[in-house]
Amino acid sequence: MRLYDSLTRTKQELPPPPGPIRMYVCGSTVYDRIHVGNSRPFVLGMWLSRWLRGRGYDVTFVHNITDVDDKVYAEAARQGVGSRELAERAAQWFHEDTSDLGLGRPDVEPRASETIPEIIAFIEELLARDLAYVAGGDVYFRVARFPEYGRLSGAQLDEMVAQEPSELKEDQRDFALWKAQKPHEDAAWPSPWGPGRPGWHIECSAMAEKHLGTEFELHGGGNDLRFPHHENELAQSRSLGHPYARIWLHNGMLELAEEKMSKSLGNVVSLRSVLDTWGRETLLLFHLTGHWRKPVDFDDEVMTAAQARVAGFREVFRNPSRPAGDGAWERFAAALADDFNTPEALAVMHEWRDHELLRRALAVFGLESLAEEEQVPPELVALAEERRRARAERRFGDADRLRGEIEAAGWEVRDAGDDFRLVRRG
Repeated sequence: MRLYDSLTRTKQELPPPPGPIRMYVCGSTVYDRIHVGNSRPFVLGMWLSRWLRGRGYDVTFVHNITDVDDKVYAEAARQGVGSRELAERAAQWFHEDTSDLGLGRPDVEPRASETIPEIIAFIEELLARDLAYVAGGDVYFRVARFPEYGRLSGAQLDEMVAQEPSELKEDQRDFALWKAQKPHEDAAWPSPWGPGRPGWHIECSAMAEKHLGTEFELHGGGNDLRFPHHENELAQSRSLGHPYARIWLHNGMLELAEEKMSKSLGNVVSLRSVLDTWGRETLLLFHLTGHWRKPVDFDDEVMTAAQARVAGFREVFRNPSRPAGDGAWERFAAALADDFNTPEALAVMHEWRDHELLRRALAVFGLESLAEEEQVPPELVALAEERRRARAERRFGDADRLRGEIEAAGWEVRDAGDDFRLVRRG
């Protein structure tokens, strides 16, 4: 299996099964309900780990939660609540909303707040090797000591010096490993450099290495994390001689009106609202339609199209199964083996009328429920029964009105002689 590596800009081969495959994917910073774009790295990580396990790999999937960050402090101050209280509440929302995707949970879900001892030990090692320095209670990484800095992201000098301007820095490219407690920050941890909290980047290096070791196969996250976050992770870990991640996976962003979905831009649609409006199956089908490395448009039109695809797969299972041709599964597997090409795999699946094969493929993506007869709400069954009586009594106006009510609820009545069947509309 080959996956595109952002560091080498080439597709890299995974080791043969059983591997192991150790995978770290950067999760969300928790200070509000996550937006639907935040669901993409979670979904892709769960799908990829499912597929690799099915191919015989020994997989460990770590997906972190960033619960110590500038954004948490700022939002907590705005709301007038404690930062730890807000982070805990938002972490619970994250767990609830991503669980409702129906894909299960990652193997390990560490939090930055639970990794403080490892973070401090990591920083102490960087200081001992003169790769970092203390300034005013802060600790900074010396970028000049890592000559390959910028290789992962291709960032330019002006981007590097704009990370976090500070008069305390020796070099404006340097980034914070530890931040002294500020007056507005209500929570802090003791350290050899005074009370404070870790910088964002050291959190992920420490969490990844704690659970996967100093060398692992895959590191994922949104393309917006390529710089400075992942560039800084790579620098601080490899400067200690740790190989760190072998392959870097950066997924494209969800876009609204050709602009990246972002809380800071204010153009967000929450995952919760999408799940409540469209359902998990339509959202997962939507994620399947875009290649993981490419940006994807998100709007009602594309979600309506995804909903129609869901209905199409359900319809296959309402009709007799027909065997697929020779090599059908191999074509599906080949699409995923070549850079996890889900749009190509989806195209193959749409050709099938083989129930067993289709159910097996849908299960990779958490969509095996499409093979099951959907439960009809009892109130709609009652309307359909009333409509059947109206037709039998030749009250066709009443029958048409009742059909309209059923269709307005998103279902279709299919008559079969004196009986009927209710089917969700696409």
